[in-house]
Amino acid sequence: MSDTNITLDGADAVSTAAGLMPIPGHIDPLTVPRPSLVEGVTPREDGRIDLLGLPKKRIAELFETAGLDAKAAKLRAKQVYHWLYHRGVIGFDAMTDIAKTMRPWLAQRYVVGRPEIVEAQHSSDGTRKWLLRTADAHDFEMVFIPDADRGTLCVSSQVGCTLNCRFCHTGTMRLVRNLTVGEIVGQVMLARDALGEWPKTAEDSRRLAAAADLDEDDDDANGGDYTPDGRLLTNIVMMGMGEPLYNFDNVRDALKLVMDGDGLALSKRRITLSTSGVIPQMARCGEEIGVNLAVSLHAVTKDVRDEIVPVNKKYGIEDLLQACADYPGASNARRITFEYVMLKDKNDSDADARELVRLLRKYDLPAKVNLIPFNPWPGAPYECSSPERIRTFSNIIFEGGISAPVRTPRGRDIDAACGQLKTAAEKKSRAEIDRLLAEKEAALG
Repeated sequence: MSDTNITLDGADAVSTAAGLMPIPGHIDPLTVPRPSLVEGVTPREDGRIDLLGLPKKRIAELFETAGLDAKAAKLRAKQVYHWLYHRGVIGFDAMTDIAKTMRPWLAQRYVVGRPEIVEAQHSSDGTRKWLLRTADAHDFEMVFIPDADRGTLCVSSQVGCTLNCRFCHTGTMRLVRNLTVGEIVGQVMLARDALGEWPKTAEDSRRLAAAADLDEDDDDANGGDYTPDGRLLTNIVMMGMGEPLYNFDNVRDALKLVMDGDGLALSKRRITLSTSGVIPQMARCGEEIGVNLAVSLHAVTKDVRDEIVPVNKKYGIEDLLQACADYPGASNARRITFEYVMLKDKNDSDADARELVRLLRKYDLPAKVNLIPFNPWPGAPYECSSPERIRTFSNIIFEGGISAPVRTPRGRDIDAACGQLKTAAEKKSRAEIDRLLAEKEAALG
């Protein structure tokens, strides 16, 4: 374990003195460097405040603190919020319904940021992966997967991971820190930037409800009015680097901005959060976020799941399945997805398939099983099950009355497939990345 990952054994004073913050791990809490945050705002060297990741109410509070009266602060916050999240505008000069005399006042005090793009890669199958960098120089990744009828953005919630799942390349990284609200929602903003999916005209702004799948009786259809027809980014999965439920508050607040009809306006029905089984936070996820749930199951016996998903030692299979049965909003129309990576001679027998059917039936779960062919990475301790074995496994589950499609691997050639994410910063030297950045900046003039 890295010396930044110190087991917390009641040494709160030491952690505080070291500028560290506790993050729950799969067995014990860990302490990691504390981001420099003041009342939810990340300070910058130039003294300005980055508004990315802040809700409308917080923006209004900042404006009032800076000298606007309450009524003016509320109005300006509404305008800035719209331009920031609804239109994707970065510069205040482009906010045309704000008085020209007001725009310099905003620019002197505030900025609308984005995570820094270090590297962008394109797979031969259309998958795109970005290596991103935080303001304090930590790297993480996000992935966009286009399909014929949808486009899915795989969003990260932490720099590194603490779960140590043995089949997952990300699990071999040390946990550095949680991503902030701005760093999480910033991934969606960057994807919209790259795909050119911000509105250009008032006509664009009238098309959101249908394109974003916000029905009148949907409780998150609260006034959104933008998106181009046929947009590319239609779905979000919290399945990137990290365990989302170990960064619950920031993930929740970021997804609220994504789901806000006055913001990014993506329906909660199009958002899925994946967890390895952090049971204490699962009910909160259903109640406070309300998105679809995916569970990284990957095994049906204690011994095997203890080995490949170590959080099972704390939150066992039976307790996990009961938490799934209790998940708010789960129904046949909103099934829970169980992710199951296919590992040769480890979890792929006919007996394993039959036990999986038995467990899901026992808890009467509205379930779908996603079978994931293992995606190789250097030094991985497992091999992928054969296509024939995966097909047989799938058939047994289907015969048990449960849908069990086999996921088509995407982005393997750029290490963007499920379980392969591990920041390129660990594959390239810092000098090489800095050189690539300098070349990119020179090319942009």
